[in-house]
Amino acid sequence: MIQFKIAIRNLIRHKRRTSLTALLIVMGVVLVLLFTGFSKSFKQLIIGQITDSMIGHLQIHKKGYVSSIDNLPLTMNLMDKQVEKIESILTGYPEIEAVSHRIKLGGMLSNFEETTNIRLNAIFPEKEILTCPGLSDRLLTKGAKFQIQPGEIIIPKNLARGMQLKEESTVVIVANNKDGSVNGMTFKVVGILDDLMGPGGRDGFMHYEDALDLLRMDNREVGEIIIKLHDFKTLESVQERLSTEISTLLNQKNQPVYELHDWAQLSPFSTIADMVDLLVITVKIVLISIVLISILNVMIMAVYERVSEIGTLMAMGTRPRKILNMFLMEGFLLGLVSTIAGIILSTGIMFVLRTQQIQFSFGRMKNLSLEPTVSIEEILMVAFTVIGISLLAALQPAIKSSRLEPVDALRHV
Repeated sequence: MIQFKIAIRNLIRHKRRTSLTALLIVMGVVLVLLFTGFSKSFKQLIIGQITDSMIGHLQIHKKGYVSSIDNLPLTMNLMDKQVEKIESILTGYPEIEAVSHRIKLGGMLSNFEETTNIRLNAIFPEKEILTCPGLSDRLLTKGAKFQIQPGEIIIPKNLARGMQLKEESTVVIVANNKDGSVNGMTFKVVGILDDLMGPGGRDGFMHYEDALDLLRMDNREVGEIIIKLHDFKTLESVQERLSTEISTLLNQKNQPVYELHDWAQLSPFSTIADMVDLLVITVKIVLISIVLISILNVMIMAVYERVSEIGTLMAMGTRPRKILNMFLMEGFLLGLVSTIAGIILSTGIMFVLRTQQIQFSFGRMKNLSLEPTVSIEEILMVAFTVIGISLLAALQPAIKSSRLEPVDALRHV
């Protein structure tokens, strides 16, 4: 307690220098927590938009399907028995909230005057809306629900504009089946989807039963099995376990039949997400540098100005270890008080910003609401980092002060 009181007295003795150093540390803590809060909120928001609007959290395909996706290979669909085997495995995962099936196919879209190519997803709408609940939000008709019946089709906005199509318009879809034969069917446009960044931004939707007729499929086939989890935080553990389990399913050549991909492997946004994480780490390194240099400067100046005082204490019998602890206590208190003030200030700012409903646009996604927030773990990590660096910065000046010779210190002016 005596060392604690001495440390407080010494910090207060140089109010201006202590205040400026503390202010610099507070600003560093606030900037790091705010940047972390904004960046993580931005990252989670965009990931949620992408996974809920098109690709889900996980997808299961036949081996080699994803690498050939640009060609929309119908020959690499999963057969009925294979789908049943995967479904039986998925029932053992309570973390899974919903599962849906798709067939991806390419075709030609005609409005009886013009013709263009289109990529379609044949779906079971009642299952699709559970794995991708954000699809309804992409419909241009406000308040509309993502529903589709046999004979109906939903097309992307850019295609609708180019072909001058509206809801209730009649179109013809022509597609090739596995054997290369051509078939065509008439559909009614029942919805127009807004654009989405990444895969799926130009995709249309049709009912699964129509795809069987259009492609002349006799039995159920599936190109993609889409998985949505109850909690996104369980993604890594579920992916690891599920990948291990399906990798044991081999074909006659003793090779894996299936492959599992998460959203990051299917979306180009994963690169941006990695860059956001790198920026957060960079900002934290800058904070460490600010704290280290600031406290190191204060402690060096404190030792230089108090050499005679240190000599007097040593001459009175004060042990070097107590001199060391006294300066470490000053660095610790400076870091602790500044960190607490920075945490309080940053959480207050984030609370105010959340109430203001900050909105922004990213790519083609409009009116996204950003709500900055940081976890308790993140706050504790920043706090321990700052306090630890404060002690580390005070260590060298403290060691120097404890090693001074009393006679030389008393002669210092």
